[in-house]
Amino acid sequence: MKKIQKLLVVAVTLLLVFSLAACGSSSKETSSSSSGGEKGKSGDDIQELTIKISHVVAENTPKQAGAIAMKEYIEKESGGKIKVQVYPNSQLFGDKDEYQNLVANNVQFIIPDMSKMVGNDPGFNVPAMPFLFKDDAAAEAFWDGEKGQEIFKRLEKDGVHGLAMWPNGAKHMTNNKKAISKPEDLKGLKIRTQGGQLLEEIYGKLNAGSVSIPFNELYTALQQGTVDGEENTFSNIESKKFDEVQKYTTVMGHTRVDYALLTNTKFWDSLNEKTKEIVQKGVEAGTKVARDSAAKLNEDALKKLKDRGQTKINELSPAEIEAFKKELQPVYDEWAKKIGEDIIKDAESKNK
Repeated sequence: MKKIQKLLVVAVTLLLVFSLAACGSSSKETSSSSSGGEKGKSGDDIQELTIKISHVVAENTPKQAGAIAMKEYIEKESGGKIKVQVYPNSQLFGDKDEYQNLVANNVQFIIPDMSKMVGNDPGFNVPAMPFLFKDDAAAEAFWDGEKGQEIFKRLEKDGVHGLAMWPNGAKHMTNNKKAISKPEDLKGLKIRTQGGQLLEEIYGKLNAGSVSIPFNELYTALQQGTVDGEENTFSNIESKKFDEVQKYTTVMGHTRVDYALLTNTKFWDSLNEKTKEIVQKGVEAGTKVARDSAAKLNEDALKKLKDRGQTKINELSPAEIEAFKKELQPVYDEWAKKIGEDIIKDAESKNK
């Protein structure tokens, strides 16, 4: 009997020990699970990355302002886990090779002039359509809308994802030969353009030659007389000091410089939800800064050009601009069909 009692005591004791051990284990598991959940909420799932942004223009431009805003937002909101390196002035890649390096994911973001994209899709000729948009706001509304986004989506075949349009603004002509106030004044001049058949036809219609030269080589080409002139925004003309080698500037606004913020699709798809959210909001922050700064920088640049007094500035009257519009109407009509009349109609509607 005593033997049985002892065995019962031992059995009860063992049961208590196992029961307590089980409770302790369950408590630890609950604690561990809770801790893991809190870790996810605190942002430990942000990927550690180094992102490169490459562009071809100078530091004091809307493009650089937007790129720096992207960098600052992404690095801050990721707690430093995402490093963003910005390369202006063709330091990393130039006009000729930046798109190919984006496709290869050697760089994660580029911001090319849309005129460089016309070989990828004719829709990127929209900024080169003569006198199509009345201002930056109209151009932004088009690219944010259905037809603009449709053009961006066509790059997906290359493994490229279009994110946003960043404006630089209306373009104006400079040259080293003579003042320009009417279409006939361009006869015989050789003008550097960003390239593309539409721009070639515009200058062909004005009896001028057009040459495509990389932006980072343009100052030397103007200085050496390889070309007589070029077309650009005030911020690009002033920041690159083209007025040092161009006697005449014509305020015209005939075409535009607009940029496409592009990323590599594989890179974009490799981001987890938390990381992509931070990068996407960084893109939005950069877009806002680029857009807000474009008009101001161009206004300030024109003032600096006037103050420096190295180039004679001729502002065309409304009647003189109408003469250019009339001369270029056949080119406009032809290219509306090539780009898509539905696209051009949508773009025209943004001027209201």
